[in-house]
Amino acid sequence: MARTTVELLYLVGGLVAAAALTWVAAWAYPLGYKTIWWCGAGAMVASVLMSIGPLRRARAIDRRQN
Repeated sequence: MARTTVELLYLVGGLVAAAALTWVAAWAYPLGYKTIWWCGAGAMVASVLMSIGPLRRARAIDRRQN
């Protein structure tokens, strides 16, 4: 369970960082607000999709250890 928890924490941390950077960028450049948020959303979706493999591997290792 420990490896899976760490992977989930990395995912949540990445999503928080992406949301914060997107918010700051949209605040700093109001003319590009919608475009910036679409790009940020794409980055967040990509982060979730890229974390599926590591999460599955971590879960498999945790299952074998228990």
